[in-house]
Amino acid sequence: MDSITQALLGAAVGEAILGKQIGRKGAILGAIVATIPDLDIIFLPFFSNIERISIHRGFSHSILFSIIATFILAFFLSKIKWTQYIASSRLKMFVFLALITHILLDAFTSYGTQLFLPFSNYRVSFDSINIIDPVYTVPLLIGLILSLFISKNGPKKRIYNSLGLLISSLYLLSTLGVKFYINQRFNKSLEAQNVEYLELLTVPVKFGSINWYGVAKTDQKLYIENYSLLDKGLIVFEEFPINLHLLQDIDPSLVNRLKWFSQGFYTVAEHEGKTRLYNMQCDMQGIRTFGDYKAPTAFYFEIKKQPDGSYDLQSGMHPNNNLK
Repeated sequence: MDSITQALLGAAVGEAILGKQIGRKGAILGAIVATIPDLDIIFLPFFSNIERISIHRGFSHSILFSIIATFILAFFLSKIKWTQYIASSRLKMFVFLALITHILLDAFTSYGTQLFLPFSNYRVSFDSINIIDPVYTVPLLIGLILSLFISKNGPKKRIYNSLGLLISSLYLLSTLGVKFYINQRFNKSLEAQNVEYLELLTVPVKFGSINWYGVAKTDQKLYIENYSLLDKGLIVFEEFPINLHLLQDIDPSLVNRLKWFSQGFYTVAEHEGKTRLYNMQCDMQGIRTFGDYKAPTAFYFEIKKQPDGSYDLQSGMHPNNNLK
């Protein structure tokens, strides 16, 4: 999820757990602690382009990290003026919830999180909410504002914050129900068109979980199309060959990392001597067509072989009107 939403969620957790003891400082601490997992981006410059794709939402977004960080951060909080008199158990509960809610919220997005590192690099992704969704964020913001500023001295101070958390959480859970319905719609359209697929990926785009992309995978092709909850007709899919053969002569370690990153939903294309891989797991912006070249989405990875025989990975974005 975007950084603002994660900070707001952490602030709401801080207000709920520490607000009674230290007032607005609880929300401030919550926002700070909840931002910590995303500080993994600081280390990206120290890694190659190939390694970077697995660093963000890596160990800092794992359950083990949340547990270890809980004890470390709670210890330091017990030494500072704001929180030194708060019970150790409450400080640990605050830190753990601020961290675990961050990584679980990220797991609802299409990018997913590596929850089980270092034991497994499997990315947990429920693919039910867009990375930026005001429908989730706004209730958190309103609840915090009412609690921290409007009703700061009233008996209902924490009720508004709790309501904001409740409404946002219920909306988040409702996106799973929407996704189930969307999957049924794609299933029916695929069956009507006699497409026998192995796996189906559905990801929301924009906000409100109204607009979705569906990607059905067979041995040789991907079938892609968008769908809105406001639509009722048959979904007509665009076909894209996976072109696995274009990766045969490329370093297997790079190929395996790209396949892992896309969780198997990718296509490969060759254009003007350049090999491009399109990852359907993220940044679905719609099909791009440029003359006889058709791309399944705007974002791509470009694989370049270096003079020394090694490979470099660059990223690019197709514009709406011409190919670069």
